[in-house]
Amino acid sequence: MKVCVIGSGYVGLVTGVCLADFGNTVVCVDKELKKIAALKKGQVDFYELGLKELVTKNLRGKRLSFTNKISVGIISAEIIFIAVGTPPKADGSADLSYLENASRQLAVWIKKANHKKFRVIAVKSTVPVGTAEKVECILIKNGVSSKKVEVISNPEFLREGKAVADFLHPDRIVVGAGSKKACSLMAEIYRPLNARIVYMDRRSAEMVKYASNIFLAARISLINELANICEKVGADVGNVAEGMGYDTRIGHEYLRAGIGYGGSCLPKDIMALTYLAKKKGYEPKLLKSVQDVNDYQKERFAKKVIELLGDPAGKTVGIWGLSFKPQTNDLRDAPSLHVIDSLIKKGVRVRAYDPMINGKARRVFPKVTFCRDPYGAAKGADAALVVTEWNEFREIDFERIKALMRRPLIIDGRNIFDPKVMKETGIRYFGVGIKT
Repeated sequence: MKVCVIGSGYVGLVTGVCLADFGNTVVCVDKELKKIAALKKGQVDFYELGLKELVTKNLRGKRLSFTNKISVGIISAEIIFIAVGTPPKADGSADLSYLENASRQLAVWIKKANHKKFRVIAVKSTVPVGTAEKVECILIKNGVSSKKVEVISNPEFLREGKAVADFLHPDRIVVGAGSKKACSLMAEIYRPLNARIVYMDRRSAEMVKYASNIFLAARISLINELANICEKVGADVGNVAEGMGYDTRIGHEYLRAGIGYGGSCLPKDIMALTYLAKKKGYEPKLLKSVQDVNDYQKERFAKKVIELLGDPAGKTVGIWGLSFKPQTNDLRDAPSLHVIDSLIKKGVRVRAYDPMINGKARRVFPKVTFCRDPYGAAKGADAALVVTEWNEFREIDFERIKALMRRPLIIDGRNIFDPKVMKETGIRYFGVGIKT
C-alpha cells in the first residue's frame, strides 16, 4: 500500500518505518529540514532499540523515504497518518496548532492532487476527544469532499525503549471509524501483525488512549502511596505488591514502588484530560490526586537524600541514571530533574552517569559533573542514588563501590537491590517502602 506519515518524531518514525518493513511504500514528512536531511542518511536523533537498523534497511530497500513537502507524501497515498506533536500548554490543555496546520496543508494538496481513490486520514497523535471531528471540519471547510476522505482515530500504545517491539507485537489495535470502507483499509494495513483490532466510534477511540495512560499512572501512584505508608508502619511494599499481584483482578504490572513516573506521556495526558473534564464542568478529583502523589514522591525522595546527608552543603552525591526510564535517552519530566535541582539548591555537588548520556543532557544539567561509568559517579561521594533502573546497575561491584565512596551509602529510588545483600556488604542502604 501507499502510505504517508506526517510527523517524523517518536511515534511517526516508528509507525512509518515498521509499515515500510511490511513491504508498503512509505513517505515520512516533517517540516524540520535538519531532521529530514539526517533521516535520509539513516541518522535518528533519539534512541529506540532496533529503530536505526530498520530505517537503514528500508531506505536501502527503497520502501521508505523522507521529505519536508506534504505534497510529495500524499500524492498517491491511500492512508495518511497524522503523528505530529501535541505538547501541553501552560493551562494543561493540548496544543493542537501543529495538527491543525497539518490538516490545512492536507486540504490544499488533496484538492490539487485530484486523487480519485478513497483515502483514510488516521490521527495517531494523542489528542483530546473530538479532535478527529475537528480535522474533518478543517478539511471540509477547505473544500475536501467527505465522500473521498474519511478521518479516523488510530491511537498509538508505544512504550519508549520498546516502541518497535510494541508496534510489531501489539496487545490490540484501536480504530475509531464510521465506515466499513475505512475499517477495511485499516485491517489491510495492519494485516501482517495478525493482531486483535478493536473497532469503535472516533470519540471512544480517542478516549481509550487517555484512559489507558491514566490507569497506568494511577497504579504507579497507588503503589507509591502504599510504599510511603509501609515505611510508617514497618511493612515491606515489595511483599505487599507480590501479595496483591496474584489476585487476577489486579496483576503485578506497574506495581513497582519508586521515585515516580516521568516522560512525555503520562504527565501530559493527565493534564490534558483534567483540562478537558473541567471545561465540560466535571472536577476529576482522582486525576488530580494521581499527579499530586507523583509530584510528592519525587519531592519526598529528594528530602530523604538531604536528611541522610546531614548537613548537605559541600557534600557530593553520585546519581545513577538520568533518563525517565531505561532504554531511552528521554529526559522529559524525568524524576532526575527534580532530584538534581533540589540537591544543587542545597549546595550539594552532583556527579552523574547514564548509559545514554549525550550533549542534550549536558545542556540540561550544566552544574553536573558527568562520568564515564557508575564507579566514576560514586568516587568520593557521600551517597549514591539509583534514579533510573538501568540493568547494568544491578551488577554493581559493591566492594569496589565501598572503596571508592567517602561514605558507603546507597539510596535506591527504584528498589533494584536486595536489602539483605546490601546489609552483608556493609553499605548503608535505603529504598522506597521497604525494610532495610
